[in-house]
Amino acid sequence: MTSHVIHGAILAAAFVLLSGPAQATERLHIAAAASLTDALNEAISVYQAEHDVQVTPVYASSSTLARQIANGSPADLFLSANVAWMDWLENQGVSVQQRRNLLHNRLALVSARDTLPERFTPGGELPVISLLQDRERLSVGDPDHVPAGIYTQQALEALGEWNALAPRLARGGDVRAALTLVERQETPVGVVYQTDALASDAVRILGLFPADSHAPITYPIALIDAEHNEAAVALKAWLASEDALEIFTRYGFTPDDTAMENKALENKTP
Repeated sequence: MTSHVIHGAILAAAFVLLSGPAQATERLHIAAAASLTDALNEAISVYQAEHDVQVTPVYASSSTLARQIANGSPADLFLSANVAWMDWLENQGVSVQQRRNLLHNRLALVSARDTLPERFTPGGELPVISLLQDRERLSVGDPDHVPAGIYTQQALEALGEWNALAPRLARGGDVRAALTLVERQETPVGVVYQTDALASDAVRILGLFPADSHAPITYPIALIDAEHNEAAVALKAWLASEDALEIFTRYGFTPDDTAMENKALENKTP
């Protein structure tokens, strides 16, 4: 076989490959609050097993993610731990599309120490600061930007404890960082989401903060300049489906009322 024939055969094979139907797996990026790590990882695993798509999650504080997206970091979907950072992203001129509330959470006081009471009621007879010895700190997400910390400040202000505790905070860059300090017993107690506490074998919940002591802990989801991306639209829709909501519920999240209403309507559809 001459070199011309070989060269022609190679070109013909290349043409067949290039002109055939595209088989590449669709790739999506989802930026999600750190508190969603365990639940969303499972949801993604289930979704990928049934769809020809590769989903890459990036977990961090909602504030960090919003700033990264505004600065051009790739994200087809954003799942925030509070509405304020989704609002902020929209105000930066980012194309936030098909936004809706998906989940809710609760704020929990946690500890890894057996020397503390089994149960403690934030807002009860004893203040939270009574759980701290001299120079000990309360682990929280940084109230300056981390949603869990912002909710914590609101709750402590409502309970009249903020001024006493503000100088004694150990501030984490996200809620999982705050949880880690408690797990390692570097702080005796901390304030995290209920879902983070349930995901850890190293801490126990002392008590939940009154739901009316802070703004509702709401997780909005939205497409980021991806309303024409069929794979991204499909993933967003599935995350609000009965199968996905069951996963989130097992991890301690509460589906948003509108998600539950949509599920009920789907169940009634003939």
